[in-house]
Amino acid sequence: MAASESGEPGGVRSVHRAFDILSLLTPERPAVTIRDVVEATGLAKTTAIRLLHTLEEMGLLWATAKGYSAGPALWRWAHLARRAWELPPETRELMRDLAARQRETVNLYLPRDIFRVCVAQQESPQPLRHVVQIGDELPMWGGASSKVLLRDASDALLVRIARTSPYGEAHAATMREWIAQAAHDGFAVSHGEREPGLSAVAAPITAPSTAAAGAGGTVIAALTLSGPTLRFGADRVQEFAADLRQVAGRMSERGFEHPLA
Repeated sequence: MAASESGEPGGVRSVHRAFDILSLLTPERPAVTIRDVVEATGLAKTTAIRLLHTLEEMGLLWATAKGYSAGPALWRWAHLARRAWELPPETRELMRDLAARQRETVNLYLPRDIFRVCVAQQESPQPLRHVVQIGDELPMWGGASSKVLLRDASDALLVRIARTSPYGEAHAATMREWIAQAAHDGFAVSHGEREPGLSAVAAPITAPSTAAAGAGGTVIAALTLSGPTLRFGADRVQEFAADLRQVAGRMSERGFEHPLA
């Protein structure tokens, strides 16, 4: 491989550039022109053209009169990703019913090192609601779901997470208090920890109990309700927590399966 193609940290430069181009496609911009690519990426025009042609040859892009749009190969990959990430119908139904009852957004998060990944969502029916994208990686240093997911975390992992927070390594001590409280209560609450005006309540989804995991089982996911803080008063939080714990318990009993779990 030529030196000019050697890696940026963590990867190969040409691959990074190719995905930078693909990431320009959005529902609001379904096609991009050569000029769009050059302006957005800073690539030389000749380099942009070469990458676009390569992506087209691979079926990842499709040349149209309006520019380059998503190609058929992406459809195949999207289909595979959907099958891999899609939750069982029973789990999706439980999430839909929970969102309908409580009228707040329901999310499922899985831990992934120092992040939590949103793997499923049922949006609130209310106009003012909290929404993240499936696949989004959010920091673990705050938020109700983090307090649940980190129940069995090592001290080393908590320190690593704390270092990414606005508060530095000392935040690990606060996180330990949050985690202990969540383990005691069976659920966790957050108000404006990551985003002002945003609140959430989370309950753990666990794997079957083992001698190593203890009576509560190993936490493998967090089920959450989130929305504007003004709708998360003390009484509603208790109602949310009771419903979340019941639904999360049913998911745990049925066996929660996901590629990241």
